[in-house]
Amino acid sequence: MSIEKVVGVGAGAAGFDPAFERGGTGDGSQLPTTDMVLNIGPQHPATHGVLRLRLTLDGERIAGCEPIVGYMHRGAEKLFEVRDYRQIIVLANRHDWLSAFANELGVVLAVERMMGLEVPVRAVWLRTLLAELNRVLNHLMFLGSYPLELGAITPVFYAFRERETIQGVLEELSGGRMHYMFNRVGGLKEDLPHGWLGRTAAASAAVRKRLPDIENLILGNEIFRARTVGIGKLSPELVAQYGVSGPIARASGVDADLRRDEPYLAYGELHDVLRVITRNDGDCFSRFWVLLEQVKVSLDLVDACLDKLSSMPAGPVNVRLPKILKVPEGQTYAWTESPLGINGYYLVSRGDKTPWRLKLRSASFNNISALPALLPGTMIPDMIAILGSMFFVVGDIDK
Repeated sequence: MSIEKVVGVGAGAAGFDPAFERGGTGDGSQLPTTDMVLNIGPQHPATHGVLRLRLTLDGERIAGCEPIVGYMHRGAEKLFEVRDYRQIIVLANRHDWLSAFANELGVVLAVERMMGLEVPVRAVWLRTLLAELNRVLNHLMFLGSYPLELGAITPVFYAFRERETIQGVLEELSGGRMHYMFNRVGGLKEDLPHGWLGRTAAASAAVRKRLPDIENLILGNEIFRARTVGIGKLSPELVAQYGVSGPIARASGVDADLRRDEPYLAYGELHDVLRVITRNDGDCFSRFWVLLEQVKVSLDLVDACLDKLSSMPAGPVNVRLPKILKVPEGQTYAWTESPLGINGYYLVSRGDKTPWRLKLRSASFNNISALPALLPGTMIPDMIAILGSMFFVVGDIDK
């Protein structure tokens, strides 16, 4: 039936747009469509945080994506400028609340480099150990939450069981569950509690033994594979263009890891233990798989650090510093391989007790920046799978 017969008026009559007149194929293929703008977020189950995506849709297919950030912006970089170097640490460990120790580490490494401080060897190995334990905690969160976003409820309980095992030894050491505040300029807050190395070794062994439960539950699941294999392919070219780093970049075949390529802490002595996990497909499944394999590598590094510390004689874990800490005039850039990717700290000092500028390069911001190039052409349900596989923390985007 023609449109004229349905509407009851002829083409060009009042109330009828001639642009809608089509030849009578009857299949609707010639009907005009209009792009629709859909806001995902800032508070939406698919965004796991106050991130807003402004999607332009052609039917159910995404034609364009604009990430709109800043809903959690707390002005951390400006707050750094009015805090002394000891106070900065407590602010810096919060932008990625899943990687607090790694966030602290970047700040103190930058300050120590500017001051020419040599940290005690025991503190160097302890920092390496704690950085890897923090990496395991971060990855376990996403290993549990990502399947949850795709409809799988059970894995999050397995992941949190392992998180609590690691969380227990970190809480015993630092007194904090998420914001450890254990790094200090020149070392660490204090030495280990008696017997802590043994309890940490037991925790590592327990997590390693039970990790196959998560692997078997998810990787072989046909629904999980259908939602992730071949979905959201990120090319190495896009990785380079947007500065994507960490497990997301390595899942696209980019063989880069600062722990190996520009060793810091004790990673230079752990080259025979450290394996850089890569995969070439660059899809959602590959990103999840790399994250899971990196947990195994981090547990290997944890065990190697525990062996080293167990054979090391007792000694200091920090150096004495003046009550008022001033950094010599100058500038430096320190970067670390944080759990979600490269975190960089550009420190500029004018010789005062507060930094003149401390610029933070966070991994999540760059990783999310690739979405406008990654999402167009995909379907709305796939957007949820892709977004979750980018493994970001909103505070790390907004700072």
